[in-house]
Amino acid sequence: MDCHAPATYVRRRLALVLSTLAAVLITLIPMSGTAAAHGSVIDPASRAYGCWQRWGSDFQNPAMAQQDPMCWQAWQANPNAMWNWNGLYRNGSGGNFQAAIPDGQLCSGGRTEGGRYNALDTAGAWKTANITSNFTVKLYDQASHGADYFKVYVSRQGVDTTAQPLRWSDLQLVAQTGRYGPSQNYSIPVSTSGYTGRHVVYTIWQASHMDQTYFLCSDVNFG
Repeated sequence: MDCHAPATYVRRRLALVLSTLAAVLITLIPMSGTAAAHGSVIDPASRAYGCWQRWGSDFQNPAMAQQDPMCWQAWQANPNAMWNWNGLYRNGSGGNFQAAIPDGQLCSGGRTEGGRYNALDTAGAWKTANITSNFTVKLYDQASHGADYFKVYVSRQGVDTTAQPLRWSDLQLVAQTGRYGPSQNYSIPVSTSGYTGRHVVYTIWQASHMDQTYFLCSDVNFG
């Protein structure tokens, strides 16, 4: 009898179990992005949605570090922030957003969800979407929550959003809406003037189903 046979058998069984577990985990990870079934701004893409859209199928590619360094640092900090691109919200703010979210934490919703989205506050050259002075914010709402209102802000001309995290004083309100009925797609028309170059579009979505508020940073370039 081969005295090494039992050890070989155990090693093979262990390898099989580990490979099976890895396959299950790989299958489950992308699903976590849709399990929460909430929503986000998809055009101009929010930071988390844009990173998921560009790299969700290739998030371990080291080329991201050079091609898209802000997304790279966000993926490295917490991949679940991108898989859950639709879950950046706070409950119970009561409309007092500046009290709930300190300066420098606007893009993470005040470090909501246990700090999952903290890397989205990091200042730097996030990929931008090219827009004109008149543009439309498009939001996808998987769960059809509806909206009590939307507020859309643009960072002030002259504020360098690559040098410091966003502050409330950096923002100018450019659009505020009334109620939207339950739907999966919302469009908010925005008309501006005087903006050129890189800015952040900051969208606040007050959902209708409960006191649940989404805080979404989109990086843009006014052409």
